[in-house]
Amino acid sequence: MTAPAYVARVAEGSDDLEACFAVRKEVFVGEQGVPEDLEYDAYDAVAVHVLAVRADGEAIGAGRLLYGEQAAAKTGGDLSVGSLGRLAVVREARGLGVGVALVRAIEDAARARGLAVVDLHAQTHALAFYERLGYEAYGPEYLEAGIPHQGMRRSL
Repeated sequence: MTAPAYVARVAEGSDDLEACFAVRKEVFVGEQGVPEDLEYDAYDAVAVHVLAVRADGEAIGAGRLLYGEQAAAKTGGDLSVGSLGRLAVVREARGLGVGVALVRAIEDAARARGLAVVDLHAQTHALAFYERLGYEAYGPEYLEAGIPHQGMRRSL
């Protein structure tokens, strides 16, 4: 039996958090042109971060979960709803299932915290990806950091 090519897990410690931020910087700031001051926010200090790493330890994906009061501000005040965000996979790891593994790790973290629903703001080019994972779009399309987004939600 061969070892998996990567694992997605909850980030632990400052090294993992730095790796999450490095992935986000590469994808959102470097590739998509999101201003750095918009990419990192006060929610990063209280979020549950997830990290995907190759067997050699290289970080290849990241995402975060907001819950409780932090998520309520983004999801209309419902404390049973978590907010998935900042999902990023480095270019060379796309198409390997890393994004799916990260979403499932975030959903597992949400369940572990007693949440019933996960909400997210999807870049519109990623709608089909999230739909395949059971998310449903709602509301109008809008711009976030100059990029078209759509609200999506899934019951756990």
